[in-house]
Amino acid sequence: MSRSSGGKARGTGRTTLEQVAALAGVSIMTASRALSQPQLVSEATRVKVEQAVDELGYVPNRAARALASAQSHVIVVLVPSLSNAVFPAVLDGIHDAVGPSRYQLLIGNTHYSDREEEKLLRVYLQSNPDGILLTSITHSPPVAQMLANSRVPVVSMMDLADSPDVLSVGFSQLDAGVEMTRHLIGKGYRRIGFVGAQLDERTLRRADGYRQAMQAAGLADPRLEIMVPAPSTIALGAELMDRMLASVPDCDAVFFCNDDLAHGAIYHCQRRGIPVPDRIAICGFNDLPASAWMMPSLTTIDTPRYRIGFEAAKLLLQVIGGTEPEQKRIDLGFTVREREST
Repeated sequence: MSRSSGGKARGTGRTTLEQVAALAGVSIMTASRALSQPQLVSEATRVKVEQAVDELGYVPNRAARALASAQSHVIVVLVPSLSNAVFPAVLDGIHDAVGPSRYQLLIGNTHYSDREEEKLLRVYLQSNPDGILLTSITHSPPVAQMLANSRVPVVSMMDLADSPDVLSVGFSQLDAGVEMTRHLIGKGYRRIGFVGAQLDERTLRRADGYRQAMQAAGLADPRLEIMVPAPSTIALGAELMDRMLASVPDCDAVFFCNDDLAHGAIYHCQRRGIPVPDRIAICGFNDLPASAWMMPSLTTIDTPRYRIGFEAAKLLLQVIGGTEPEQKRIDLGFTVREREST
């Protein structure tokens, strides 16, 4: 093979494993083993190879290694948002679980779009990932077909699959919606509104839980629901709180599908001089860090986002490693955090 004066292969400009092996004074096979399975070589050999790697600035060709071993050591993670404070906690859990392993994360943002999820998967599946973590249970037909054809293990996060044989880690969004509504009913509220934004599958299941609880209590009224597809923000929460008060003046409590919406609602009430909870109770979902420090502090659903990411990644690594998990559907539960706003 011809080489440039800089010691790198012509054509690609990459330092080769052959050059690393030569500098370390070992065979190419030994150099490869020192990098991919260091426990199989002596400490002295591993150190020599690592020193050669550092000196030459060698970066392994992951694609070539994947073709040779049928493993890429890549895990794809798709989340619907990187700006929503909910999902960085999930990613932190995934990172901590995967960190001690040899796997690398390939993270994509779907922006709550089926089309974007399909686009990302078409690209990422070309990397021959060993596993996929998704923050959804249901998928568009093209995505479902791609996942089935890929035969790559997939773990769904945040919600629970209906089947115990489908890999999923999270909690029941529907049950959480039921429990928060029951909390409000138990406090004596009767004209309880529900405000949903973004309208992703998790929000829709929370809304279903709200409806179930209201119907069971004989309190259901479609006029008490506001559902908009716009992204969930503090500003939108203030706007929708104003709309609820104008359209249903006798509303005495509002269950917001996300904490940021509830924060905006509380700010709006403060500007209007509307006492919370004396005139109207407000609650949210996800227990974001600011929620405990609002005035009044926000009643909300505490969701185990870090643990969901951590346990989902551990489950996926177990399956990738060829071990049959004892549990494929892991329910981590949720907690109603009652605070001053109700």
